[in-house]
Amino acid sequence: MLIAKTDRKPGKPFGPLAKILLGSTALGSAAVVHAQDSGASSATTADTSDVIIVTAQRRSEDLQSVPLSIQVFGTERLENLQINNFADYARFLPSVSTQEYGGPSYSLVYMRGVASGGDGNHSGSLPSVGTYLDEQPITTNQGNLNVHLYDIARVEALAGPQGTLYGASSQSGTLRIITNRPDPSEFSGSIDGELNLIDHGDFGGSLESYLNLPIADGAAIRIVGWYVRDGGYIDNVRGVRTFPSSGLTDDNAALVEDDFNDVETYGARVALGIELNDSWTVTPSVMAQRQRSSGTFASDPALGDLNVQTYRDDYQNDRWVQAALTVEGQIGNWDLVYSGAYLKRSIDGLTDYSDYAYFYDVLYGYGAYFYSENGGLANPSQYFDSRDRFSLLSQELRISSPADYPLRFVGGIFYQRQSHDIQQQYTVDGIDPSIEVPGWPDTIWLTKQDRVDRDQAIFGELAYDITDELTLTGGLRYFRYNNTLSGFFGYSDGFSSGTGVAACFDAPVPTPGAAPCTNLGFVDASGTIRPRRAKDDGIIHRLNLTYQFTPDHMVYATWSRGFRPGGTNRRGGLFPYRADFLTNYELGLKTTWAGGRFRWNTAIFQEDWKNFQFSILGQNGLTEIRNAAQARIRGIESDIVWRPADGLTITAGFSYIDAELTENYCGFVDLTTGDPVTNCANPPAPAGTRLPASSRFKGNMTARYEFPLNADLEGHVQFAGVYQSSVRSNLTLEDNRLIGTQGGYGTIDIAAGAASEGGWSAELYVTNLLDERGQAYLYAQCAPSICATDQVGVPPGIVYNVPNRPRTFGLRVGRRF
Repeated sequence: MLIAKTDRKPGKPFGPLAKILLGSTALGSAAVVHAQDSGASSATTADTSDVIIVTAQRRSEDLQSVPLSIQVFGTERLENLQINNFADYARFLPSVSTQEYGGPSYSLVYMRGVASGGDGNHSGSLPSVGTYLDEQPITTNQGNLNVHLYDIARVEALAGPQGTLYGASSQSGTLRIITNRPDPSEFSGSIDGELNLIDHGDFGGSLESYLNLPIADGAAIRIVGWYVRDGGYIDNVRGVRTFPSSGLTDDNAALVEDDFNDVETYGARVALGIELNDSWTVTPSVMAQRQRSSGTFASDPALGDLNVQTYRDDYQNDRWVQAALTVEGQIGNWDLVYSGAYLKRSIDGLTDYSDYAYFYDVLYGYGAYFYSENGGLANPSQYFDSRDRFSLLSQELRISSPADYPLRFVGGIFYQRQSHDIQQQYTVDGIDPSIEVPGWPDTIWLTKQDRVDRDQAIFGELAYDITDELTLTGGLRYFRYNNTLSGFFGYSDGFSSGTGVAACFDAPVPTPGAAPCTNLGFVDASGTIRPRRAKDDGIIHRLNLTYQFTPDHMVYATWSRGFRPGGTNRRGGLFPYRADFLTNYELGLKTTWAGGRFRWNTAIFQEDWKNFQFSILGQNGLTEIRNAAQARIRGIESDIVWRPADGLTITAGFSYIDAELTENYCGFVDLTTGDPVTNCANPPAPAGTRLPASSRFKGNMTARYEFPLNADLEGHVQFAGVYQSSVRSNLTLEDNRLIGTQGGYGTIDIAAGAASEGGWSAELYVTNLLDERGQAYLYAQCAPSICATDQVGVPPGIVYNVPNRPRTFGLRVGRRF
């Protein structure tokens, strides 16, 4: 039995034992032999098979015949590499980079170096990489859903713009998680358990299970459940901090705790598959997950290995549920697919923000402005409560012609509406009511906003076989977006005479739980308050030429374009930021040799990023989104699968990416046109500056040997290594100097185990064998010039490092039936 730590957070109705028992009612497997594609027939997709079927182009195709750069993790490889979540599989994707700045609920993903830094703000840019769960998008503007991966058919990573088929947030690539679907042909199930120990940290474990039940002729239900506890490894150590203006102190003695960044994840997925007849199927499904994390996942290297000092009880509570419906059928010999989904997500959290308060007090004496109710100075230490409520409605209707036609078509219509109820309450305990935001006790700053992002599109692609070997494909997508932002942000009028309440269009009404008034929007001619709005439309394209030299050797050339919608800034007087576009020129090669024993795929590319969106911290630390300048990304990505002997499989992949500015970033726009200014003295980031958030080189290699132990038992041993080179933390030269460049690092994983023909399996593993301490993300709590200051005579600023997970020992046991 796995016992979690004492939980100090309210609203947690189930203890660990109850959740284990709940999860065990939905028996599950991670060793499914057949993985079914989303939107077509089932096909074998085990990574050791000669044919891997993908649906990247919205129809079932052999991976080696798809003219795209695609990395695929089938069911077996997901299990073999101990991949359970987004961070796990991102390690093995050479063209993918990530930033996990706030724990597992806030994970940003980039592909092919298309990153400017500063993303993830609730009022900022949408992601540049789209994420799909089966047929439905699950991309929210504050990061991806951290979907637990169990009973998954495959994960597809599509590098480069996928805008014609996948739309707005697939500017630089798309990630697709394809679940195993109900199978009416047979009963099956499995249960898997794990116990692990993190070096320098705590115990963890999991219990996962699935059950596939045929319930009638042509109908089945699939039930999946999981409970996971990730042990902590960051220690909150004793700290005392004195604010110079008041002489008051922060002391975190009551919060000192070892391994305080533990995570609990539990959830379930239920899918019903109904074959109405030989041509039509209906698949409704519901998936829900709850993930609670405590503490912070960052350390302060100045305090020693894996140590940090926080002065508040940090936590995140991320809950989401998605209901989806897929209808597939044929009209004549054309395939028709409808997919619709409704996603609701809630994230509640509390975050220590005392660095902000301390360094502004040290540098500028800001603590003198925080009065207590008795007339003296209050302790200015800050923290913020966040409450984010998302909803995402998506619908798509798609039709495609038979795959054996010389002229093939796929096209459809798409609609998406995403809303985000934003609430961030920056709190200073014990301040005088005269400086509180009306209706919000002890709140010095309040963000209470409604954001709505709407996306509509018509898309289509035509492929024509000019000869038996040469195919030309062209695609277009007409898009229209309409994004709005309204509400309140800022201080009370007792604290600021020009912002917050003082800038409202209507009279303040101090209602608990509601914005006191509206200062985000505009007043029209009739006197009605309207939201700020950014809308536009346009067309993006994809043109591809493919030549199949032999059934095993293919070359392709692609010219494609992706986009990311624009939006509106909160601060008055700023231009809305415009859509940015990425144009891709790509040449790829896909080959299979030695009767299928050796597979080598590679692609070289250049991507031109025009007027890219860039977030900066403006006045009062308020994020502003600007269109910056131009950037160019050049690179190569390559992967191999080699089976030199029976039982031995070697896989490897790498990417080399050179991403840099091609014009100066000056930090401001032309006040007449809104275009970015690129001609300025001493630009913060001159032309030639390397883009942040992605390494130049990233590679991985896995070797797995499977061998018989006896007539009933097969053993295996496995080695897996990953490496990435250094990463710039910020775009601007000064911010990168203060925060620093993330050093390159690599890790090695090993595993050994056995499986019986009767369905039993066991495996021992060690991840990060050498206990390498990498820098996965570097940041300061506010603007680097304030919170990462290196001014003479001022206490040194604090730069936090989010390290990779330390060495972990684990045992996994499973039973399939």
